Amino acid sequence: MTTVERPPERVELAITGMTCAACAGRVERKLNKLDGVRASVNFATERALVEIPSGFPTATLVDAVGNAGYGASPVAGEPTDDEDHVDLARLRFTLSAALSAPVVAVSMVPAWQFPTWQWVALALSYVVVLVCGWPFHRAAAINLRHGAATMDTLVSMGVTVAFLWSVYALLFGGAGMIGMRHEFSLLPGTSSGRADIYFEVAVGVTTFLLLGRWLEARSKRRAGSALRALLALGAKDVAVLRDGVEVRVPITELAVGELFVVRPGEKVATDGVVDAGSSAVDRSLVTGESVPEEVGPGDAVVGGTVNTSGRLVVRATRVGTDTQLARMARMVERAQTGKARVQRLADRIAAVFVPVVLGIAVVTLAGWLLVGAPADTAVTAAVAVLVIACPCALGLATPTALLVGTGRGAQLGILVKGPEVLESTRRVTTVVLDKTGTVTTGRMSVVDVITAPGVDADRLLRLAGAVEAASEHPIARAIAERAGSAAHVDRFRNIEGLGVTGVVDGSTVVVGRPRLLADHGIELPAELTAVQAEAEGRGRTVIAAGADGAALGLISVADAVKPTSAEAITRLRALGLRPVLLTGDNARVAHAIAAEIGITEVVAEVLPADKVAVVRRLQAEGAVVAMVGDGVNDAPALAAADLGLSMGTGSDVAIEAGDLTIVRGDPRLAADAIALSRRTLGTIKGNLFWAFAYNVAGIPLAAFGLLNPMIAGAAMALSSVFVVANSLRLRGFQPSAG
Repeated sequence: MTTVERPPERVELAITGMTCAACAGRVERKLNKLDGVRASVNFATERALVEIPSGFPTATLVDAVGNAGYGASPVAGEPTDDEDHVDLARLRFTLSAALSAPVVAVSMVPAWQFPTWQWVALALSYVVVLVCGWPFHRAAAINLRHGAATMDTLVSMGVTVAFLWSVYALLFGGAGMIGMRHEFSLLPGTSSGRADIYFEVAVGVTTFLLLGRWLEARSKRRAGSALRALLALGAKDVAVLRDGVEVRVPITELAVGELFVVRPGEKVATDGVVDAGSSAVDRSLVTGESVPEEVGPGDAVVGGTVNTSGRLVVRATRVGTDTQLARMARMVERAQTGKARVQRLADRIAAVFVPVVLGIAVVTLAGWLLVGAPADTAVTAAVAVLVIACPCALGLATPTALLVGTGRGAQLGILVKGPEVLESTRRVTTVVLDKTGTVTTGRMSVVDVITAPGVDADRLLRLAGAVEAASEHPIARAIAERAGSAAHVDRFRNIEGLGVTGVVDGSTVVVGRPRLLADHGIELPAELTAVQAEAEGRGRTVIAAGADGAALGLISVADAVKPTSAEAITRLRALGLRPVLLTGDNARVAHAIAAEIGITEVVAEVLPADKVAVVRRLQAEGAVVAMVGDGVNDAPALAAADLGLSMGTGSDVAIEAGDLTIVRGDPRLAADAIALSRRTLGTIKGNLFWAFAYNVAGIPLAAFGLLNPMIAGAAMALSSVFVVANSLRLRGFQPSAG
């Protein structure tokens, strides 16, 4: 008996207690030590994405995180809003700033130093350092108990040393004398020895870091606002039709197949098909499409869109986690929780960074003492090293840019499957576009009506449309749709591969290939034959119509090119990309469409199974290939390409195979998706450069005594704020004008 191995399950954990990238790295290592477990911990989102063997107890994961000194709980439902966390961070900073201000003022301005100023500074500093700064000390103690060192270790040690040195100077070094004056300098002092006090350093560093924590928490909340807004689009309750009566129930009670009512101004509760009524539906909040779409019986609608006018009765086709809105949110959250390769490098550096900095601080202390400098100078330089080196900016560089970039993408109708996709967009050189459903609408439509001499166009369409309305062929549906309401047809007959015949208003009507008309004794005039040849040369399908032995005219039908396709190609070329049209259609049609939208390279008459071979051939020639498609037959090619962009209007299989999903069927978004991904990757690189450069420059300055610890604390806090603010610039990304 063979045992079928079950695929791994995916669990998401909310992690509490993390304060820097080193914390995230510690949690990740603890989880990855468990048998069969693969974990990725994101500091910015405070989430862990964990793959576990089937049946693996979640409690074991929670215990492992707890043993590392942090808290964990399984994520259920929507992401929480961190407003309470932001408020607490603001309260700590406000209290610290209020108490620190007088300490810093009297320490920096000798004229304000009243006789007992240093003892008042001690009392105020005690509250700032131990009460307001308690999160740093608590986290450092927990990490010490587990044999680890993080950013909090550096902060706690630096602030505590500055505070305790000051207390020592007050009690035993002569600084406690009534009337003592203290001079302040932006550079560490080198002459006053044990009489120097550094309360302003202890409270200043604490306050600056608490300011950084508050701004960081607020910025992270803003960065995740797009995902929360996306999830908030869903309706909370719905008016269900049961036995012909409207019953309002929670959305969770709606089942597939049930009918529900959507009144003007209400949100469509879930994905479905209009059963009755007509209206315009505003899709802008879900897809970014600004123009409302007219819908009627048989048309699909998406949950979260807004009914703008008429009353609709909709039959639910997807509910709960299967809806398009839920899938969009899941893709965005997965991308935000994951890690790009460049972030993993930063995490590895951050993991060893703190122990290295502790070593540098010890060497700095010993070095100053060995050259004969006063102890206070040595301590001050060591404290500056500890404070300036905190790797917060390093840990925030990638996750915050991912949060904002993927959130902005969701607002525009672009979903990134994972952060690793960003690296792929940077390398892409060639974009292969499937024709049907991607650059064309995927639906046949009438593009021209040419009548025989003396024939009215309305009569041609009325008679041809009446006969074609009885057929299910895509071309027949296009003609019937153009004709409008159909007249009654008798003796309808479908001639396979040639066309249809029937009797309308007493006239025998023949619609189809010219050969079918010839079989019924109807010859096309020479001028119509010439028009037919010209239209077919442009890649169109031409249908002839006749009645009662005479030609009525021609109807030219084509899979219409989307009005935005030409602009999409222009945008792709502006990004330095080479567009290629790929289709199973005949070469004449393919080249006609390619010429219309500005593509010069065409691969036509390709079987679905051979699309992968085309992608592989281009890759073998050295191209890095992005594939844009929407159908089931595009899925293998999407998966084989270096970057797969699937149209959200296409099949579920294609969407799953793609790396990027374009929610609406606008090919311009393919260019916007690549541009946004590249911009996000560029922001990440800029953030990482700043974080590394800041530490590389700051640590030597601090070690050589050129940086006051309070200034170091301000610089460290502001570096984190800079990185987050730089990432927030992605919220202003706008699609190219063409």
